[in-house]
Amino acid sequence: MRKFKKVLDGLTAVSSASSSSQPGNRENDIPESLQSEHFQLCKTVRHGFPYQPSAMAFDPVQKILSIGTQNGGLRLFGRPGVECYCQHDSGAAVIQLQFLINEGALVSALADDSIHLWNLRQKRPAILHSLKFNRERITFCHLPFQSKWLYVGTERGNIHIVNVESFTLSGYVIMWNKAIELSSKSHPGPVVHISDNPMDEGKLLIGFESGTVVLWDLKSKKADYRYNYDEAIHSVAWHHEGKQFICSHSDGTLTIWNVKSPAKPAQIITPHGKQPKDGKKPEPCKPILKVEYKTTRAGDPFMILSGGLSYDTIGRRPCLTVMHGKSTAVLEMDYPIVDFLTLCETPYPNDFQEPYAVVVLLEKDLVVIDLAQNGYPIFENPYPLSIHESPVTCCEYFSDCPVDIIPALYSVGARQKRQGYSKKEWPISGGNWGLGNQCYPEIIITGHADGSVKFWDASAIMLQVLYKLKTAKVFEKSRNKEDKPSTDIVDEDPFAIQILSWCPESRMLCVAGVSAHVIIYKFSKQEVTTEVVQLLEVRLQYELNDVDSPDVDQIPPLPTPGASSNPQPPAPQSHPSTSSSSSDGLRDNVPCLKVRSTPLKQSAGYQVELVIQLVWVSGEPPQQITSLAVNSSYGLVVFGNSNGLAIVDYLQKTVLLNLGTVELYGSNDPYQRQPRSPRKTRQPSGAGLCDINEGSTTSEDRCKSPTSDIRDNSFSRSRSSSVTSIDKESREAITSLQFGETYTRKTDSATAPSLWVGTSLGTVVVIVLNLPPPGEQRLLQPVIVSPSGTLIRLKGAILRMSFLDSTGMLFAPPYESWREPNAPEDKDEKDKQRKRRPASVSPSSSQEICENQYAVICSEKQAKVIALPSQNCIYKHNITETSFVLRADIVQMSNSICLACFCANGHIMTLSLPSLRPLLDVNYLPLTDMRIARTFCFTNNGQALYLVSPTEIQRITYSQETCENLQEMLGELFTPVETPEAPNRGFFKGLFGGGAQSLDREELFGESVAGKASRSLAQHIPGPGGIEGMKGAASGVVGELARARIALDERGQKLGELEERTAAMMASADSFSKHAHDVRSDADH
Repeated sequence: MRKFKKVLDGLTAVSSASSSSQPGNRENDIPESLQSEHFQLCKTVRHGFPYQPSAMAFDPVQKILSIGTQNGGLRLFGRPGVECYCQHDSGAAVIQLQFLINEGALVSALADDSIHLWNLRQKRPAILHSLKFNRERITFCHLPFQSKWLYVGTERGNIHIVNVESFTLSGYVIMWNKAIELSSKSHPGPVVHISDNPMDEGKLLIGFESGTVVLWDLKSKKADYRYNYDEAIHSVAWHHEGKQFICSHSDGTLTIWNVKSPAKPAQIITPHGKQPKDGKKPEPCKPILKVEYKTTRAGDPFMILSGGLSYDTIGRRPCLTVMHGKSTAVLEMDYPIVDFLTLCETPYPNDFQEPYAVVVLLEKDLVVIDLAQNGYPIFENPYPLSIHESPVTCCEYFSDCPVDIIPALYSVGARQKRQGYSKKEWPISGGNWGLGNQCYPEIIITGHADGSVKFWDASAIMLQVLYKLKTAKVFEKSRNKEDKPSTDIVDEDPFAIQILSWCPESRMLCVAGVSAHVIIYKFSKQEVTTEVVQLLEVRLQYELNDVDSPDVDQIPPLPTPGASSNPQPPAPQSHPSTSSSSSDGLRDNVPCLKVRSTPLKQSAGYQVELVIQLVWVSGEPPQQITSLAVNSSYGLVVFGNSNGLAIVDYLQKTVLLNLGTVELYGSNDPYQRQPRSPRKTRQPSGAGLCDINEGSTTSEDRCKSPTSDIRDNSFSRSRSSSVTSIDKESREAITSLQFGETYTRKTDSATAPSLWVGTSLGTVVVIVLNLPPPGEQRLLQPVIVSPSGTLIRLKGAILRMSFLDSTGMLFAPPYESWREPNAPEDKDEKDKQRKRRPASVSPSSSQEICENQYAVICSEKQAKVIALPSQNCIYKHNITETSFVLRADIVQMSNSICLACFCANGHIMTLSLPSLRPLLDVNYLPLTDMRIARTFCFTNNGQALYLVSPTEIQRITYSQETCENLQEMLGELFTPVETPEAPNRGFFKGLFGGGAQSLDREELFGESVAGKASRSLAQHIPGPGGIEGMKGAASGVVGELARARIALDERGQKLGELEERTAAMMASADSFSKHAHDVRSDADH
């Protein structure tokens, strides 16, 4: 009903707007094909490193890795391209994960003392059962291979047993006081370890935090042996023969115990301790947080441990230690270690383990080490986990790119890869790709705090890095710490990228950085050495600083707009100035960063064409850039900030226009402005750019739109397009720029190249561009720019402008197709005379001037459609009264177009074009931080994305068709695989795994013998489980399209075989309790 009411509101808004427009307008002539039923919102996939990881598990048969996070997230990884994200509703931290090996299921234990069973046999995993403990806190879980009984250890030192099939508690409990009996007078502390003896499932090894270990006999319900050591235990691991186990301790020691000799350890090792000569105990070291003990048939066992370094290694990076025979390798990591797992050839704990790799989960990275190669090289990580290598400060999303752009970026990016990786295949190789049916190329570009720009292939709900550009290379490096890059206007990250402008067709790239600099790049496949980096310095100042003359009329007006004589632009300042201070000693004419003076070797890829820097003006630092646009057909780049606007001809390397915002109006200025007081010279760091970093809990108020009253006109005054914080003066920032071939004045009978400029006070000014003929003339004659006098007003800062032709279709600004810039000049005349590509076929050439074009303008508050050349507003829609729009894009969808908006109150809306009918309005995501505000963007084909955490990109779709097809596109996590044969037996039909002594756990733990557990201990919660296609569920699995660089033929053959095997398996997928037996019996047939 709410949605319906919204649509009615929209209709009344439209009708009232239409009625005021001129009779005879042609709004009814344009049929609109998009309807509300074409729109639906759902999450598609999440990419990047799991933010704040806390736990990890691996299924050695399915070869799937799972990672849990501190906010209850769950990420599953298979072969490159098979990836999935799920979320526990409570948001509690995941403390432990356990696969039901080769069953397509996973148990998660959370910090809120709940355990959950996930079904991985569906494309979007879901919880089948949950169990919430009421009286005890969970500290450790253990699920033996091929068992349905899960041991749960608690903070009180007790162990409960859960039936994984029914998710009910057994009446069998191991109480702490029974376990330790008289061996200690005090409480042994929480359970930190549980495992069964690999050779005897009837014996359970229990480790207590205080240092006590107990070997419990499950049948006789008493302890066989107790092992005491006076240092706290962090982890315990068995030798596969079940005669020895190893403990890691808080003083950096390892104790090895013979099972039958509990009096003292067989051996005490301090891997990183300095051994004193007098035979005393070595100095204590840092705790060894985890140890694994893995055997090999052909040689020495591996002991792998994290932590344990000596206390005098201050400043040393976290390490993983691999002890093998007499050699000890200390592998340094870039971040603290959260957990590690050794990958072994067998799932059976009572066989030689044959370890081949170690997966190390770090706080901000995932590293896999090859144990079989000398020097322990790491595997090249195929997942897109490096999004946050430097914090993301902005991003853009391009759907439906030219088909040649991904191969071009891939080929230049391939040369950037580092060497020295393991030669082996990536060991996490489970799952199967989905059958993606969208085959248009998609690219995501991320800008980063260190000035780097990354291009990602995002086609078919995958993500793969293609190419990385380091923009900081064009600036001088600081020689020492004192001589940091001049941080005049930002406290740190002086190279951080604020805005990206990219033209996929011409491959021109333009970036604006936080130090008020703009860099223009061309794409080349050839390496080049640039002797001198071309530099332009621009003085962009706010002119109303004459405090003594508050009379607004004193501002010199521009030449009358529309006058026949086009004014010449001010002479460009094309040479870097040498003066560094004005006569009164204030800093003047100095840029914030120093461009390098030595030759710059530029690899194939993006190469610097021109650097533009704003300079200090009379002691005032340059203001950060708030909007940016580049046009390859015109050879122009334009940018603005809260002071004004500059247009640069990057072919001739000259400044064409450099005007304060006020001067853009000439005598038409609608505002009475107060002179301003001198400003403080320092700005907040990066305008808050890197509050995207972790730990920034930004309050919602950061995104409130501050209002400043300008006399009678009360306009919403907001952040710039990059959501920077605006000072409360009545400055007018440039917030939106759009090139196009448009009618610039009401009297125009033909379109002309133009630039539309939108400001933070809701004004649109149109500038006419008079370009010389293409070819040689273009490089010799000046481009003449002149304001047209056209003024359009909206409520709120202008965010987006686009143009439609007479049929209501979007027409993009003209562009020039890419050509190799470093190719030798061809003397061919045709090449010289290459023409600008026309924007679109001129709609109607009839004599009468009819409404030939439409300008679509969207501000923070409303959208308008203006007919051109008459400049009548034919449609108007007030998007939001109480909030404000953060991002608006005019996008193509289903052979039509619409306006997509993301509001600060979390609503995502789409409006039809040109009539601005509301089509979708979903309260999707209350905006809680600046990260989402800065990174949210829409693109064509119903796609959108934002940075959901400092390390992850969340992609969503607002297309109903994509939501429907998502199931097909997603990959399969579970694939039918035969469980390997148990060791030491030719063929095996036992009910439970291959221990020499197996145990009928059903008899011990079942209700008939053990009775029921206390009802108040834990409550069972059935999960939403099997609903396969829960639309909009907060999860997604990545499928992979068959693309050129992934072996097509191999995949084609495998798919056929897989479909048959999957069909055979489907029957067993719903009856979860029979999985283990069904898999084996199916496999036997």
